Parts: sequence; C-alpha cells; structure tokens
Amino acid sequence: MKEFVVEREQTLRAFTDNTYAQASFCFRALLARRDIRVNGVRTGEDVLLRAGDTVRYYTTPSEEGKTAFAVLYEDGHILVCDKESGVNSEAVFSALREKGAVPVHRLDRNTEGLLLFAKDGEAEEELLRCFRERRIEKRYLALVFGKMETRGAVLHAYLQKDGKNSRVFVSEKGAGEEIVTEYRVLEERGETSLLLVTLHTGKTHQIRAHLAHIGHPVVGDEKYGDSRKNAALHAARQKLVAKELVLHPRGLLSYLDGKTFVSQKNL
Repeated sequence: MKEFVVEREQTLRAFTDNTYAQASFCFRALLARRDIRVNGVRTGEDVLLRAGDTVRYYTTPSEEGKTAFAVLYEDGHILVCDKESGVNSEAVFSALREKGAVPVHRLDRNTEGLLLFAKDGEAEEELLRCFRERRIEKRYLALVFGKMETRGAVLHAYLQKDGKNSRVFVSEKGAGEEIVTEYRVLEERGETSLLLVTLHTGKTHQIRAHLAHIGHPVVGDEKYGDSRKNAALHAARQKLVAKELVLHPRGLLSYLDGKTFVSQKNL
C-alpha cells in the first residue's frame, strides 16, 4: 500500500499519472477492483480530488514490481535515469524527490529514455544554463514511416505552439521559433526507417512535429502521425527514445565535461 496527500485540485487519473507510476500503469484495473481509497473510502471512479485529500493505492506485488524507470548514474550533484514509455515524467520526479533530485528537463509520456536531474542548487543552475546555451548534446532514436529521401540531412523550419490544444505547428517560413533537427538513417525496415536524430534546438514536440512535417511521422504517434498506419502496425505508443546525452558543463560540474550517457532502450 502507498499513501499520498493531494496538494491541489485535480482528477484522480491526473494525480495518479503525476505521482505514482506503478498505479498509473494499472489505473483501470485498480478502479475495477476498487483498490484505490480516497480519504479511506474505496472508489471505482475517476473522482475529483481536492487539496488535503489522502489517496491510498493497493497494488499487487506484480503491479508494484513493474519498472517505471532505472537510475543509470548518480553522484553528489546529478542523477540520470532511464524512463519507460507510458510513464509521465512528473511521476518519476515524484519518486526521486526523496533523493533530493530536481528535474532540469522532461520527456513526453510515451517517449522513453534519459532524464537528467540536479541534486543541489548550484548543479541545477549550471545544467539549466547548459540547456539554454546548447552545451548538452541530445540524440534520439526514432522509427518513422517511409524511406528518407537522403541518408542524412539538417532540417530547418519554424515552430509555433498551440497551448490550448497542447500541440505545435511547423512551417518552412513565417512566424514562430526557428528549429533545427538533424537526422541520419541507421536502418531501413520495410516501409519504415530507423533514424538517429540530433536536436540542435530543443522545442516542444520538435522531433515528432518536424518529421511529420516532412512526411515521415514517428510510428505510433497519434498526435502528429498516421492513425491508420499506426493501427496496421499495432503501434499504440510512439517509437521514440531519448538515447544519448553528452554534457559540457562548467564550474562545479566541469568534471562531467564530455561525459556521455546512453539509454538502454532501443527500437
């Protein structure tokens, strides 16, 4: 049994996704069994929670044992973990809070791979500077539909956010923020291609939206991709892995300059 206290008004589903990854994996089953208690009362519905409510989850040993993330590296200043697909970054943040780990970036729920944390204020400031100043190299694996026109390219475009609908739009010209996305073909698999993608800018949904914009959506991506093709491949989650982080920090973290972290996830 795990118990948590609610800090702000939200649905039980949202609270679970952002707080307790193990329960998020099996949320529907827990509701069906009425194995969630809100303020001591069993519930089978996605009820509205209020600040101060207590939520208890009665997961089975097999549900509790399902891995949401694995810690790959930890020292006195930083922590790097490997997140599973289907897990909200916020749930990982919650689980690592007891280690004093503060996130410096996030991944989409259905993107798996590397998440970077700071363990003290000075390290947090330097890692955030690294992201702003592009002193962290980020590489992803992406499985996309179709065969690429060239074996590699550096793509330039512009991205605009639609916060209301939680999506972005990419265009060759016009308003928005400039984005730069580099890819290299690693392997062709029938009607799909496995790419190594390097982000030269790190904007919301950049890889998914940019690749879809050029006609090669990520397999399993329901927001920017092709639902019909996804269904044909039984791809319920986007095939995208945050595969590598190469750090180039200064000051307190200069001992990590050139340090490369590699996710154990593959496509």
